[in-house]
Amino acid sequence: QVQLVESGGGLVQAGGSLRLSCAASGRFFRLNDLGWYRQAPGKQRELVAKITREGSTNYADSAKGRFTISRDNAKNTVYLQMNSPKPEDTGVYYCNAWISLHPLRPLEEYWGQGTQVTVSS
Repeated sequence: QVQLVESGGGLVQAGGSLRLSCAASGRFFRLNDLGWYRQAPGKQRELVAKITREGSTNYADSAKGRFTISRDNAKNTVYLQMNSPKPEDTGVYYCNAWISLHPLRPLEEYWGQGTQVTVSS
């Protein structure tokens, strides 16, 4: 069974910094695209950033210039460095992964359980 386990959430002051981590465990062939999504209270889940296995990145406009997504393929881990967070960045952050369980099977999508990030003003 594949699991995504997030860590690093918590309370941070606006203008500070925070780093989220998400580690994949279990039996799988390869991690493909990895991403971070955010869900604020009363709002839909939205993409924050994503990264391909080769390292190409894509960011939401709200995250550009402040957040950095990275990955360590040897550790099966994806990170989100949050610099200068704002109160509007508050929400539950979910790790997302497209995983190949077997080279002959299609990719499958997995989600972490979420980690709360609260940015105080």
